[in-house]
Amino acid sequence: MLELASHHTPANAQIVHSGAACNVKDDNMSERIYTIKEGDTLVLQCIVKGHPRPQVRWTKTAGSASDKFQETSIYNETLRIEGIQRVQGGRYYCKADNGVGVAAIKSIRVDVQYLDIPVLTVHQTISDVRGSYYQEKTVFLRCTVNSNPPARFIWKRGDMLIEQSKDNGVDIYEPLYTQGETKVLKLKNLRPKDFADYTCQVSVRNVCNIKDKSVTFRLTNATSPPMIRLSVNDTVVVDPGQDVRITCEVTAGFPLPIVTWSRYPGPLPLSAQVRGESLILRAVTPADAGFYNCTAVNNVGNPARKNVNLVVRTMSNLTFQITPDSNKDSETIQMGRDLKLSCHVDATPQDKVNYTWYKNGAPVFNSDSLILLRSDPDMAPGTSSLEIVDMKFRDLATYSCMASFSGSTVRELRVDVNISQNSVSPPVLTVPPGRQAVSVREGGNAELVCLVVDGKPRPPILWSRTEKDLLMPSGKPTVETPDGRLRLKNVSRDMMGAYRCQTAPYNGLNIKRREAQVQLNVQYPPILDPVFQDVRSRNYQMVTLRCTILRSNPPRLTDIRWFRNGDFIRMPMPDLKETPELKFKLEPTNNGSYECRVSNTEGTSACTFNVSAQPYNAEFYFDTPNPVRILKGNNYSYNLQWTQKEPDATDRIIGYWINVRKNKQNLLSKQIDLKGKTPEKGVLMSYAVSDLKIPLSYEVRLAPITTYSTGDYVSRIIQYSEPYTYPRPSDHVCGFEDERICGFSQDRSDIFDWTRQNHLTQNPKRSANTGPDTDRSGTKEGYYMYIEASRPRTQGDKALLLSPLFNITSSKGPKGRVPYCVSFYYHMKGKHIGTLNVYLRVRSIASVDRAMWTKSGHQGPDWKKAFFDVTPSGPFQIVFEGIRGSGFEGDIAIDDVSITRGECKQQNTVANAGKTGKIFCDFCVEIYLINKEAHKSNFWNLWLGHLHTFRETPNKTGNAILLKKCIALILFSAEIHKNQRLTKKMNYQTKFT
Repeated sequence: MLELASHHTPANAQIVHSGAACNVKDDNMSERIYTIKEGDTLVLQCIVKGHPRPQVRWTKTAGSASDKFQETSIYNETLRIEGIQRVQGGRYYCKADNGVGVAAIKSIRVDVQYLDIPVLTVHQTISDVRGSYYQEKTVFLRCTVNSNPPARFIWKRGDMLIEQSKDNGVDIYEPLYTQGETKVLKLKNLRPKDFADYTCQVSVRNVCNIKDKSVTFRLTNATSPPMIRLSVNDTVVVDPGQDVRITCEVTAGFPLPIVTWSRYPGPLPLSAQVRGESLILRAVTPADAGFYNCTAVNNVGNPARKNVNLVVRTMSNLTFQITPDSNKDSETIQMGRDLKLSCHVDATPQDKVNYTWYKNGAPVFNSDSLILLRSDPDMAPGTSSLEIVDMKFRDLATYSCMASFSGSTVRELRVDVNISQNSVSPPVLTVPPGRQAVSVREGGNAELVCLVVDGKPRPPILWSRTEKDLLMPSGKPTVETPDGRLRLKNVSRDMMGAYRCQTAPYNGLNIKRREAQVQLNVQYPPILDPVFQDVRSRNYQMVTLRCTILRSNPPRLTDIRWFRNGDFIRMPMPDLKETPELKFKLEPTNNGSYECRVSNTEGTSACTFNVSAQPYNAEFYFDTPNPVRILKGNNYSYNLQWTQKEPDATDRIIGYWINVRKNKQNLLSKQIDLKGKTPEKGVLMSYAVSDLKIPLSYEVRLAPITTYSTGDYVSRIIQYSEPYTYPRPSDHVCGFEDERICGFSQDRSDIFDWTRQNHLTQNPKRSANTGPDTDRSGTKEGYYMYIEASRPRTQGDKALLLSPLFNITSSKGPKGRVPYCVSFYYHMKGKHIGTLNVYLRVRSIASVDRAMWTKSGHQGPDWKKAFFDVTPSGPFQIVFEGIRGSGFEGDIAIDDVSITRGECKQQNTVANAGKTGKIFCDFCVEIYLINKEAHKSNFWNLWLGHLHTFRETPNKTGNAILLKKCIALILFSAEIHKNQRLTKKMNYQTKFT
C-alpha cells in the first residue's frame, strides 16, 4: 500500500553533549551551558532531522577554528576533542544544511574549568618615617592564580588562618591591573611573629571535582631577592666547532634562587647542556647563534636576568666590482682617469672582517696614487675599496682582495682581478635570434637564454619577472645564472609572461645595467565548462547543450565536433568563434552520452553531457522508523519511506519498482502503482514491506518508472531493531550468535572494544582464573561478549557497547510513558574485576547518559541475571560499560540481552513463594556455609551450583525440585548437629511448601 504525506524538508538540528560534563544549565538566553574540566574529553553530537539528510559542519565563535579542534573532523555529526584545553572553551555551532530552505544552526556554550597551582612572590620596602627617627619595613606577599571560575583565597600563618579583622598588623586586598587573579597579604612594620611559614590556598569550591591547591613560603629576616653575574661579556664571538661555556653565578638571594637558561629566537640547541649554573654548548654551528638568557628566581622581588649574544663567525660569497671614473661618466678603463676596485664578503660579524689588498702579490699600502678604504661609504656596508688615482701604465696589474678574521680558524677568501687594457671591457647583453619568445606546452620544460658578448670580466645574469610583485618559479624575487640560461621544468600556465634578464653589478664592471626581455608563452588545450553534466528532460522537448570555452592558448580553435554515444554527428561546421551549442528534440531513441570535442593546435578537450528522459533517483528518508513486529509468527514489517528528487524534470512518474533481496536472491519484485497520483517535491511516500523474518536483514531496492523509461535502483538495508513489543523472552533474546551482534555497535569514544567469543575461539593460553568458560547456555558453540583485561589494558580503561537505536514512535501510553524491561546475564569472575555499568541513553533530548545498573568486584564463577525498567522519553539506546580493574584477572562478560515492552516481571525464586521463599533460599545458603566450613567435604561443594540456580532460575518446576533438595540438606544438617533451630526451620519450610 502506497501512502503520500506532506513532509517538511528543511534541515533541523539539535546539539547534545555526551562527554564528561560536570554541570549542565541554561542561561537567560535559553542557551545550554556545559561545564567541563580541563583535560577531559568533550563530545558534542548534532542530532539532525530533515530530508534529504543534512550535511553537518562544526564552527566556533572565532570562525571555523578547525585547528583548535585538534585531529577531529569538523564535518561529522559528532565533534570530539580529547584533553580539552582552556583556550578551547567558547560557543560551538552545529550547522545542518540539506540545500532546502534555510540551514539550521544550533549553538552550545562550553565552559572549561581549571585551577592552576598558585604563584607566591614576596616584595619588601623600607622607607623613612617621621624624619628618619626609625625605619618601617613592610612586606607584601602576592599570590596569583589562573582559574575558572574565579578562585577563593585563604591565607595562613603556619596552621592558623589569617583574618584581617583580628590582626592589625596585616592587610589583605586585591591590587588593580594584575594578570590573573591576585590577592595580596601586606605585613605592616614586621614583627617577630611575622617571620613564619605563609600558605596561600586557592579553591574553586570543588567544581568539576577540582581539588584545592596551595603554595607555601618561609619568610625570614634573611629573605632577599636574587642577584647574578655572568662569566663572559655581553657578546661572545667564536669560531664554528668551538665549545662555549657560560656561567651564571648567583651572588645574592634567599631562599637560594633557581637558575634557568633560555634562548631567543627558538629553543636551546639539542646539543646544549645545563649543569648547575653553567650552560655548555658543544661544537657550535652558525645555527646556534642567538641571545642566551639566564634567569634566577626565588620568588622574592623581581627575577634577576642577564643575556649573552653568541655570534658564530661565518664568511662566504666573496664578490668584486670595477667602477670606472664616475665623475667622467665613463664605462671603460682609461689612462689618466680614476678607477675603483671594490671587494665584499657576506660575513658574521660583518664589522670584524679584515680586508688585505695585494698588487701582483705584494701588499698594497696607502699612497698618493693608491687609496685604501676600510669601509666604502658608496658601497654596501662591509665593503672595502682600493681607489687608483690618475691611472698610469704602472697601475696595470693583477689586484687581489683577501678577506679574513683576525686570529680565527675560519678559512680566508680571496679574489683576483686583472686590470689591463684588454682585460676589462663593458658587457653587451643580447637575446639570440628567435629566442625573444619561447613557446612550450604546459607540463614541459623551457630554457630562456640571455647571453653576454664582448664583456670582460663576464658578469652573471640576474633573472626576474617584469610584472610587479610576481616572484620567480623558485619563489625568490631574482635568480642568478652564471651562463645566462634560465632553465624551467614542469612549466605551468601561471609561469607565462615576460622575464627580465640583466647584468649583475658585481663580478664585473659596476656600470649601468644592461637588460633585455624574453617572453614565455605556455600553450595548453582548451579549458571547457562543464566537464560533465547530467541533463534530464521530458521526451519530445527541445534540449540545448552548451560547451563554454573558458581559456585556450593558442586562443584560435581548429575544430569543434559533436558526438553521440561515440558516433560523430554530421552537422554544418560550427563557427569557431562562437560558443559551441547543440539543439535537438529529445526522443526515446536519442537518449545517451553527448560529447563536444574542442581542439586547438595543442590538443583536444571535451564537454560531456549525459542526456536522458530517465527520472532521477528516489531518496530514502533517513529518519524512517525502525521495523515493527507483526503478531503472526516470527515476522516483522517495514514502513519504507522516500521522496522523489526533481519529479517534474522528466516525464510523469507512474509507479516504482520495488525489489527485496536476501543474499542477492530476489524474494520480492513488484510494481508499486501510484494510481494516478503524481510525486511532489518534498512529499513523503511510503510502502509497507511485510513478511520479513526476525532477526534477518534485507536489501530493499527502489526505482521510479515513467511512461518511457525506468530510473536507476537505489538500495538500503533493513535490519530489525525495534524494541520487542510483546514479552516473549525466548523469541527476543540477543545471544550474540550472529556476527552482526544483533545490531549492537562499539562506541568510538571509548578506549577499547568489547570482544565476541565462544569456548572454541578462546585463547588456550588465557588465564583460568577469570572470564566464563562457555556462554550462558553452557554450550561450546554459544557466543558472548566480554572485555579482555590483559595487556595493553590498564586500570580504568573503558569499553562501551551500544544497543541499536530503538526509534520508538510513541513514547506515551494511556497511563504515561511506555516502560521497557531490560534484562541480561553477566559474568564477573576474578580477583581483579572492575565495574560493569549499564546506562540509558536518550537521543531526543540533550542529556548525559543516565546510570541504571552497576556491579563491581568478584561476583562468583557463574552467570547471573539482572533486569530493570526504563521509561524513555524518545529514541533510546542501552549502553554497557565495562571498566578494567587493577589487574589482568578482570574479564567481564554479558550474554542473552533482551529489551521488551512493558515492565519487568518480578521473577520469584519459587513459584508463589513471595518473600518467604527468598528467606528460605538465604537460609539454605547459610546452611551450606556452615556445613562447608565444618566438614571441609566436597559433598557441600555440590550444593553451590544448586543454590545459585535456585536463586536465579525463573522456572517454577525447577524451583520446586531444588526446594525439596534444600529441605533434605537442612534435615541432614539438623541430624548431624542436633540443632533444634535447624529442625524448627525445616518444619516451618516443609509446611510452607
